[in-house]
Amino acid sequence: MVEAALSGASHPLLENDHASKWMGIEVLALGDGHATIRMTLRQEMLNGFGMAHGGMIFALADSAFALACNPVNPGPGDAGNITVAAGVDINFLKPAHLGQMLTAVADRRSRVGRSGLYDIQIFAANAQPRTNNPGELIAEFRGRSRTIAKT
Repeated sequence: MVEAALSGASHPLLENDHASKWMGIEVLALGDGHATIRMTLRQEMLNGFGMAHGGMIFALADSAFALACNPVNPGPGDAGNITVAAGVDINFLKPAHLGQMLTAVADRRSRVGRSGLYDIQIFAANAQPRTNNPGELIAEFRGRSRTIAKT
């Protein structure tokens, strides 16, 4: 079931997510096991080589992962539970640079019991994409999730 599929969609997880706010993340689409988000690379997000710090790319992918793992509107069976990362792997394919728009597209591949598997692709474009093409693929992130009791 698609929960939201429009620009500027919101997720309750972001209400207290100060890291995502600092990064300037914009939610483009949310759905059951899916999230698309983006941000623009700022000067303070670059490393000493003048390219995107790997941690910034990782953080964008991790935010998309969290949004895809947790429902926008939790049902009765979700009450008291949250889904978190159990482990991740990222492969950096190409650099990204100041002013580029990074887009992360997260999709669930599998969910069995309390465990899930998600793939997140990160793209870079020189300007805000005006089409469905988010730019050039710069990284691949694979996340393993685990649903646990909220403490």
